Amino acid sequence: MTIDVQQYLIRQEPYYQPQGREVQLYEAAYRNRLPVMVKGPTGCGKSRFIEYMAWKLDRPLITVACNEDMTASDLVGRYLLEADGTRWIDGPLTTAARIGAICYLDEVVEARQDTTVVIHPLTDHRRTLPLDKKGELIVAHPDFQLVISYNPGYQSLMKDLKQSTKQRFAAFDFDYPDAELETAILAREAGIAAELAGRLVKVGLAARNLKGHGLDEGISTRLLVYAAKLINDGVDAGDACRMALVRPITDDADIRDTLDNAIDAIFA
Repeated sequence: MTIDVQQYLIRQEPYYQPQGREVQLYEAAYRNRLPVMVKGPTGCGKSRFIEYMAWKLDRPLITVACNEDMTASDLVGRYLLEADGTRWIDGPLTTAARIGAICYLDEVVEARQDTTVVIHPLTDHRRTLPLDKKGELIVAHPDFQLVISYNPGYQSLMKDLKQSTKQRFAAFDFDYPDAELETAILAREAGIAAELAGRLVKVGLAARNLKGHGLDEGISTRLLVYAAKLINDGVDAGDACRMALVRPITDDADIRDTLDNAIDAIFA
């Protein structure tokens, strides 16, 4: 079966503002075809970074949103029953290995640990993927690269990567951008004035200071962009912040009141 590689190419440059030397370091990892792990809180730009690097390297990108129901067959492929017999369908990992794509397993710790084991032969010197059900051993395309991401803040004994998996990857730590950079990102992404973007960033910083004190996670850059877009669409700033920043992250009445008061003070 012919694979349409073009559908996986990133056509337009994704907007991405480097926080450090991650672009140069990723390019070095790719030149050496090292598997890469990106870690950081939700909504801080991990997936945008991988999209940007796929565009910059002109490589197809196949993204898999991992979940606890995902099986190894969902990654490598399976036989399907048809009227005249059975037909093998490649999974996204197999497709990426065949065509030389970057395969991005987003939030990989959500997948069952027995599922993640299938990536091991692709992440060492072998660079192979055995398809046991099909009796085929795939040698990965020279341009293939595997990338995984996860949020260490959600780690638990039941949801963590095994050391035998972790020690197959080069790793990048991501965090929310500093206030100046995050202000510039909001202004660019939502088309709002820098002064207004700066106020939104102050709301984000106030919420992040509550992490571990009633909040499991702070307000992400992604949510700040949502609020900025609502404001740019004419929604009142207070309403936009409550809708996009506060209500999605907590149902605790006291925490909501605290954040609502902070919003009222910042946008007074």
